[in-house]
Amino acid sequence: MSQNSCPSQYVNGATDIVASLLSHEFRLNAAHPAAEWQDAVPVTFCSDWQGKNPDPARQTQVRVLWSPHTLYLRFDCRYRELHLFADAEPNGRRDRLWDRDVAEAFLQDDPTRTRYYKEFEVSPNGLWIDLDISPGGLKDLRSGLQRSVWLNESAHTWTAELAIPMKSLTTHFDPAAVWRVNFYRVEGVKEPRNYLAWRPTNTPQPNFHVPSAFGRMRFCSAGKP
Repeated sequence: MSQNSCPSQYVNGATDIVASLLSHEFRLNAAHPAAEWQDAVPVTFCSDWQGKNPDPARQTQVRVLWSPHTLYLRFDCRYRELHLFADAEPNGRRDRLWDRDVAEAFLQDDPTRTRYYKEFEVSPNGLWIDLDISPGGLKDLRSGLQRSVWLNESAHTWTAELAIPMKSLTTHFDPAAVWRVNFYRVEGVKEPRNYLAWRPTNTPQPNFHVPSAFGRMRFCSAGKP
């Protein structure tokens, strides 16, 4: 990540992210990223859910890789302050994780089913939650995700890598399909909190559950379209 600013072309810019094909699965290591991540072109954001008030000190970069079996996500995050839950289930799952600092990915494999999508959250101390969102509400996805998180308090940065089984995201994976996605950050414990979005939802109050605002994710054999 640039250490100076949130690139202006991304403040209200890119609507697509490209997921780059892997030739093999690899081990997550947020502190020492695998070379494969360099094949993924990142999207960057640091503005709020309305696309306003850019804050470079809360910049986020997102990269995506894929294999036929796994979707890999990497969040590189800057932060001003930390607000964390100290308690979780033995496996690191934490209900209502969004009430503290998180990075989030909303993934929709079938844009024709506009109210159905998957939600993944990870915190700077490695807690997580995965949810299946539908018109009936939300339920635990039980995706079997793996994660690696690295927190550098001296640099005010944290990084999270997720490996999500593709079978938990879609019934029949088609690499020619275009998914709808959005990425978010939340920082803070009391309102007004900081709600940042890759693709602005433009709601009067902070709301990430706006599928019509999602961007597009294409699956390619290289990082560049």
